Amino acid sequence: MTHKVRDRASASGNWKKRNKMATVSEHGLKRVVWQRIKETIIEDCKKSEIWKILILDHFTTKLLSSCCKMSDLMQEGITIVEDLYKSREPVLEMKAIYFMTPTAKCVDAFIGDFKLKPKYKAAYVYFTDYCSDELFNKMKLYCGKYIRVCKELNISFLPQESQVFTCDNPGAFRSIYSPHCSQDKVKTLETLAAQIVTLCATLDENPGVRYKKETVLENTTLDNAKQLAALVDYKLTKHYDMDDNSKKKGKTQAQLLIVERGFDPVTPILHELTYQAMAYDLVPIKNDTYKYKSKDGSEKEALLNEDDQLWARLRHMHIAEVSEQIPKLVKEISANKKQPDGKITISGLSQLMKKMPHFRKQVAQKTVHLNLTEDCMNHFQKNVEKLCKAEQDLAVGSDVEGVKVKDPMRTLLPVLLHPHGTYDKIRAVLLYIFSLNGTTEENLNKLIQHVKIEEDREFILNWRELGVPIISSPSFFPMRRSSRRDRTQEETYSLSRWTPVIKDVMEDAVENKLETREWPHQSECPAAWNGSGAVSARQKHKASTQDERRSGSRLIIFVIGGISYSEMRSAYQVTQSVKSCEVIIGSSHIVTPMELLDDIQALSKPTTTKETFTIVKE
Repeated sequence: MTHKVRDRASASGNWKKRNKMATVSEHGLKRVVWQRIKETIIEDCKKSEIWKILILDHFTTKLLSSCCKMSDLMQEGITIVEDLYKSREPVLEMKAIYFMTPTAKCVDAFIGDFKLKPKYKAAYVYFTDYCSDELFNKMKLYCGKYIRVCKELNISFLPQESQVFTCDNPGAFRSIYSPHCSQDKVKTLETLAAQIVTLCATLDENPGVRYKKETVLENTTLDNAKQLAALVDYKLTKHYDMDDNSKKKGKTQAQLLIVERGFDPVTPILHELTYQAMAYDLVPIKNDTYKYKSKDGSEKEALLNEDDQLWARLRHMHIAEVSEQIPKLVKEISANKKQPDGKITISGLSQLMKKMPHFRKQVAQKTVHLNLTEDCMNHFQKNVEKLCKAEQDLAVGSDVEGVKVKDPMRTLLPVLLHPHGTYDKIRAVLLYIFSLNGTTEENLNKLIQHVKIEEDREFILNWRELGVPIISSPSFFPMRRSSRRDRTQEETYSLSRWTPVIKDVMEDAVENKLETREWPHQSECPAAWNGSGAVSARQKHKASTQDERRSGSRLIIFVIGGISYSEMRSAYQVTQSVKSCEVIIGSSHIVTPMELLDDIQALSKPTTTKETFTIVKE
């Protein structure tokens, strides 16, 4: 079978010969992934001038959608994109590209296209990751004569944003933390480890691996971070040992830190007032799609991603700044047309679009964000503003004047007495408990009765599965709290004083200040590694522009159990401030506060399907 190729060593070998370091710029991870796909799948297929069909499974559909558009595929000679699992008409004169995950389901669907009667002239097969011998031999047996290429790309993660990735596996949370899924945990950790390795390979990194020290709570040791770190390190070594480069790859100027969700329970349930985090918490945005009504009453929708330059520019700003920025941006456009200087309204923008066709796209973009900002502000003024002061005081441990909160119950009580929604009250109660590092069972029962969730106390109790203390006792030895960085000199809004703990970790890591006792090394990175560039003799360049600093070091953070939008923002903020180190953050999935609470509540359910107690938002 000399005409068929199976690149066991993955497609990354040729990539590395052309690029000493996978440079991240513009849309970062998305750009790197699209480049990898182009330089393997597209280049292989360009050798034939015949226009081709691209066949995808569910994961690869998401993967391609995250990093390219249909117009990009058209430019590369791909005219049709099909679903692997759907019935398709044969097109015998065309060659088909199969981009799929190496699972039995995908391979069986592929074999079905050729076993009895071929649907296409030939098949170019590309797997996201390592394909087992069993599946490969099965394909070879039934359709060997039709396969022209068979390669493994080593891309089994989703590039969500330029510096954010996920493993597209929300179910991992239950598999790892539910007492009913202990058998699934090892397999889930194995899968996550393999996906993290493909991220490192895509970035051409072989990082040193560290993890947050395991938590001991109620005689139970939570060591998922330690287990995952060992798996990742083993798989990284194996990956680079079997690579097609003759020289074994040593450790690169990168660190990978692995931490569990319970490490910081406060950040993912706090009401955030930065644009992206606030919008995803308060507005019903599904699959990054925001739906709203235009002035004429028609339904509109907009995709919130980095192709929208305004979204990329505004998403990490405080809502107060966004509210100021959008009208200014609209006025910049309208100034040349002598528009009145009054308040910018949605109806005014509609009139502007009719009068100025040339600027229609720009104005439409700003209309989306004017609508979304108004939605956020309506929620804030109606309900959230009253919650934020109490939440911030409980989270930070002091009020806006810096006076320590001596009696957290006095801070919590106004929230419980106000007719807030049940989810909001649960969030406040949790912040109260976290501030005390656990409360008495008697006090907890009173709080649960007050919030009226007697039948669904799992919203609170199940945090124990994440290693977070909920119930304290006289004999309970309190957990040592990590010291926080002093940010008293930083300018903040009074209702946005809390800083995600992961930001402290990022800054400590790039300054080589992480304590080995708290962050043990699974594998050492080079002794000269210093994300800030202050120590490393290798970093002689003066990083100034975004592209230049990408030749520096990388810090990769993986949070087991989901990341919040606030933590994602921290990666960009630290990258901007440090200059010589790029921070990339990832997890099994991204969570909003309500999604996380539902996942927590479902942990004690014995069923495999997630059955959550749905509280109607008030």
